[in-house]
Amino acid sequence: MEQQVFGGEQDSFGGERHSGRPTRPLWDAMRRGFQGRCPKCGEGRLFRSFVKTVDRCEHCGEEIHHHRADDFPAYIVVVIVGHIMVGGFLALEAVADLPLWAHLSIWIPLTVLLALALLRPVKGAIVGLQWALYMHGFGGSEDVVESHPELLERRAAL
Repeated sequence: MEQQVFGGEQDSFGGERHSGRPTRPLWDAMRRGFQGRCPKCGEGRLFRSFVKTVDRCEHCGEEIHHHRADDFPAYIVVVIVGHIMVGGFLALEAVADLPLWAHLSIWIPLTVLLALALLRPVKGAIVGLQWALYMHGFGGSEDVVESHPELLERRAAL
């Protein structure tokens, strides 16, 4: 049997053994999302405003509204921007002795601009990841939210 990187074992029909669903192209879906396009068809728009997704793809009709990217794209952007800014700061500090005000005037605007430039593409890639892995409603069934066991005990006691 063939082993996938982000999935279970594949059966002879190309689907995942544990679910029977066809395997979706993970990297293509993430690339399409990164480009702001529908993760399924790559044609329709993924966003209707800066980081607000459309409810459904205008081209293929795939429902997008139930994604759960939440804060994860912002965390990824913070890690990426942090590494770039620290590396840039250390490199500049090694070759030039700038005053504090010069560092502030360089790094603060650059940090803000880079974070804003990356937020939308990273969110699109996360939505593409969720679509490819059938997460959060992209599998055709609603997610079941389990109640906390203590809440169930309290309700039973009432």
